[in-house]
Amino acid sequence: MLFPKWKEIFIICVCAFGVLFALPNILPQSFLNKLPSWMPSQKVYLGLDLRGGAHLLLEVDLETVINDYLNQTLDSARTTLRKESIPYAANFPKMMAKDQKAVEFDLKDTQKTGKAKTVLSAIDSDFKVEINGTHVIMTPNEEALQKRKYEAVDRSIEIVRKRVDETGTREANIQRQGDDRILLQIPGLQDPSHVKVLLGKTAKMTFRLVDENAPEILDRKKATAPVGCIYLESSESGKWIAVKKQAIIGGETLIDARMGYDEYNRPEVSFSFNKLGAKKFGDATKENVGKRFAIVLDNEIISVPNINEPITGGHGRITGHFSPERAQDLALLLRAGALPAPLNVIEEKTVGPDLGADSIRSGLLATFLSGLFVLVFMYLWYSSFGLIANIAVIVNIILLIAGLSCLQATVTLPGIAGIALTVGMAVDANVLINERIKEYIRRGEKFIKAVEKGYDLAMTSIVDTNLNTIIGMICLYQFGTGPVKGFAITTILGTVISFFTATTLTRYIVSSLMKLKYQISIPM
Repeated sequence: MLFPKWKEIFIICVCAFGVLFALPNILPQSFLNKLPSWMPSQKVYLGLDLRGGAHLLLEVDLETVINDYLNQTLDSARTTLRKESIPYAANFPKMMAKDQKAVEFDLKDTQKTGKAKTVLSAIDSDFKVEINGTHVIMTPNEEALQKRKYEAVDRSIEIVRKRVDETGTREANIQRQGDDRILLQIPGLQDPSHVKVLLGKTAKMTFRLVDENAPEILDRKKATAPVGCIYLESSESGKWIAVKKQAIIGGETLIDARMGYDEYNRPEVSFSFNKLGAKKFGDATKENVGKRFAIVLDNEIISVPNINEPITGGHGRITGHFSPERAQDLALLLRAGALPAPLNVIEEKTVGPDLGADSIRSGLLATFLSGLFVLVFMYLWYSSFGLIANIAVIVNIILLIAGLSCLQATVTLPGIAGIALTVGMAVDANVLINERIKEYIRRGEKFIKAVEKGYDLAMTSIVDTNLNTIIGMICLYQFGTGPVKGFAITTILGTVISFFTATTLTRYIVSSLMKLKYQISIPM
């Protein structure tokens, strides 16, 4: 029951910091804005079921992922055969069919099938190459396809998170559901149309040279693109412009993009390449001075600037008839990167703030009543020791709110249930301790000795109980979804804090009271 000074200071500091970090949750925002920068101002965020907001279920188009994979292999096969001087049939496919599961084409010379199989097998070890006569079939193994699909969903989640965060939205819940779906919940957002537009864009950006010999047309059906070119529509002029199929450089080398204004105060987007991208772009512009190149986003030309001089600094600007909002969205999309496949919204729900307010009232009422009943019971049953346990419960709630604020956690209705459960669990340890103390007093032990033994001998049971609870909550967090994870986090945090308040804080309070009564000297 003797506490050294350093431990007393530690306990007091923990409680003081808990109050300091919990206060922002009850103070008005206008007051928080006036506080100095070093003062804590983090709050606990409210989830979708408490605050209202938008719920979107997105589906990743995995067929496009596989189709792109096969087309890349097809292009590599064409380039490799050409490099090795192995002739192939004129019906070499230009694009894989949407539902095709293998790369197929024909060779011209049966004498070179052996060499063709060798060089084609070296393109990608995940493809099995078979040649029947002159017909070539390159089939990817199932493990490689599943890996591509899994990585595509993971990459999509990362891009969705970046795009949502860039809009200024915070505490969004983004998680995988099943093999090809992404759950997106944005608390406080009542109109998700803008977010849907941003998520609907794949944002694949490329820089392509313009074919100056091909005419610009208004009707795509009235002209055929030259060999090695394709017609794409320009968002600036509404005309179709012929551009090279082979891109100078792709958007994957972009490292930054920002909205700004040009010398005429018109919105523009400035961008920067990494070292590799800057070199490629510099070499391409050096070789094509005086020509035009097209900046293509999702198969639409957004700008067609002239190359007046080599652009070797790794920086560029996209100008056009942009509104500030469109320029800001374009910069956001380029910064976040391209989606590996289109996202389709298959479910959309909006939770109104009134429903969230009802949930808050119900949850807080339940928490308040449960806490009140616990406090009254503890005081009636254990008298002054029950009062000390009640102080520990109140400090426990304060520290729990402070902890959630520091983590900037998002609290949902199950999270409030976890807080209510923590209130009940917070006195479990005190019940064990107090019953032990009563037991030793009945045996005739002196009061101070009974208190000391009560705390010491109840410790094993308290550790076992809390450890089992934490293990169960870790499993819930690992295998559960968003709201279940919220419940697990609040319960784990509450359990750890209750262990401190029940075994250390109450012991310190009892020790301080006995020190005052019996004038016990505390050694340093």
